[in-house]
Amino acid sequence: MVSFVANAADFQSNAKSVYLFDYDSGTEIVSKNADKLMPPSSMLKLMTLTVLFDAIKSGDLKMDDMLTVSENADYKNPLWYPASKLCLIKGQKITVRDAILGIIVLSAGDASVVVAEHFAKTENKFTDLMTKKAREIGMERSTFGNASGLPHDNNLMTSRELAVLAKYIIKEYPDIYPMFATKRFEFADSKTEWCNDWTRTHTLNYNKLLFSMSGADGLKTGHTDDGGYGMVASSNVGGRRLIGVINGFHGRGHDALAEEMKKLLNHGYKTTQTKVFYRAGDVLTQIPVWYGAKPTVEATVDENVAITLPKDYAMKNIRVLARYEEPVSAPVKKGQQIGEVVIEKNGDIVKRIPLVAKNKVRKIQFFGRIIKNISVLLRGK
Repeated sequence: MVSFVANAADFQSNAKSVYLFDYDSGTEIVSKNADKLMPPSSMLKLMTLTVLFDAIKSGDLKMDDMLTVSENADYKNPLWYPASKLCLIKGQKITVRDAILGIIVLSAGDASVVVAEHFAKTENKFTDLMTKKAREIGMERSTFGNASGLPHDNNLMTSRELAVLAKYIIKEYPDIYPMFATKRFEFADSKTEWCNDWTRTHTLNYNKLLFSMSGADGLKTGHTDDGGYGMVASSNVGGRRLIGVINGFHGRGHDALAEEMKKLLNHGYKTTQTKVFYRAGDVLTQIPVWYGAKPTVEATVDENVAITLPKDYAMKNIRVLARYEEPVSAPVKKGQQIGEVVIEKNGDIVKRIPLVAKNKVRKIQFFGRIIKNISVLLRGK
């Protein structure tokens, strides 16, 4: 992400860590102790869900598939007595969909254990999968001790890496992400009278931002007595998406947390602006290919070409250039870097984005090369 902190000093919060960045440009807007490792509480469940989402995206799991509840996830386990839960019993089966909604809306730790044991037999082994996935997406420092976010010495994440995770979820799972905007979920398969009472009284999403800010559509809250309140949030206002993270906030409940996050997000919208020049996948130009089976290759970008600046800054001082050498020699692989896109502000480069091949171009065979050489000699082409 581009390091460009705009008006960060103007935002005041009693939270130990605060981070706000623009989804399209990757520009950070507010940063306070963003790289400090802290207990993430239930915000850690986003990592548990990411492993699950991968299986759904690959087709290994479907929303209606059933997951089995073990004794570890049984509501009678003392671990779950004070914790958020779906209220499950040993031997019960729940759908993948209910597990996801339970984790998102009700912060169900027992459902997190069900997910972990499905993939790795034990919650401890599942943390290895969480760590592997975290490293794949650029989260180099996060560590995990369980799948639920309940206090554990190894549960440590930074606000910056929680933001990286949030952006990854939004980008990679567009069909699943809308579930994070679910305001109410009532689990309909309770097996005991006590659980019936529990599920009737625990239905609303802990993320109160969904109820108080237009455009808010995710993601996850967390709370422990020692660590305070935390939230990873995203909002899309007027087509512009911001992602914010607050951790170590000491206020009066989830409503106060939501107001703090709303203040943070509105600060970003009011003090900064973003211009998107090209979106990931757009074709910027056609570059000639030497000895290629096709005469040109489409050049694109894998990330948005965008910039975030203070609200009062004139965008006319911004210039975007695509730089590349032509022709490109065949063969050309899909995704191969063939140049770069630069964003200049007053003549100074402020951002570089790789220019890559949108499709592959194979090399023509020997006879074709002879014809090409003759063509160059006779016609200069």
